[in-house]
Amino acid sequence: MNIALLGYGKMGQAIEKIAKTRGHQIVLTKEETPTKEELQNIDVAIDFSTPEAAFDNIKTCLENHVKIVSGTTGWLEKYNQAVTICNQNNGSFIYASNFSVGVNIFFQLNQILAKMMAPHNEYQVEMEEIHHTQKLDAPSGTAITLANGIIENSNYSDWYLEGTTPKENAIPIKDKRIGIIPGTHYIHYQSDIDSIEIKHTAHKRDGFALGAVIAAEWLQEKTGVFDMQDVLNLKNM
Repeated sequence: MNIALLGYGKMGQAIEKIAKTRGHQIVLTKEETPTKEELQNIDVAIDFSTPEAAFDNIKTCLENHVKIVSGTTGWLEKYNQAVTICNQNNGSFIYASNFSVGVNIFFQLNQILAKMMAPHNEYQVEMEEIHHTQKLDAPSGTAITLANGIIENSNYSDWYLEGTTPKENAIPIKDKRIGIIPGTHYIHYQSDIDSIEIKHTAHKRDGFALGAVIAAEWLQEKTGVFDMQDVLNLKNM
């Protein structure tokens, strides 16, 4: 594939390295939104830019019939607009808050556990996420996906970030920014009698980068709007 990297920070550089080992070509790297001319001969764009740039990148690619995979978080108030643009242009679009294969299995495990715990009101759930100090959004997109997975499969109706005004019937999320930690997420159920906890720890960025490249490869023969659960065929489990 001929790949455009939109956002060329640490993630973009990790994706470049892995894509080349899998036989792909990086033909464009951009920090700002590409032009129509720059997108010629691009098979797929992979966006790990900034929350401010992501929507324009996605819109421009879809309107120019370039498939796009986005892992940028913090822009999702415009997600439904991106879906509409994709459908209007018969395009191909994958968004995921996290492209790690392990994290997406963890997403599925989180939903299964939430279903199991839903009848047991004596357990209270809380979440914690830890990321590096350069992480721009809090809570992380991964934490929000995990919280929504619990909400969809339980009696909880919302989430809130610890340190802000608590919400009724909502999941508290504690966020920490420490050193160069790639990402750690805990789901903790506690009662007076015992506790249940699941945890995912990322050791380096390569898992996120590999997942993004796998998603781009999978998208080549697809039209529509997808997520990483589609790529890994986890939705029917």
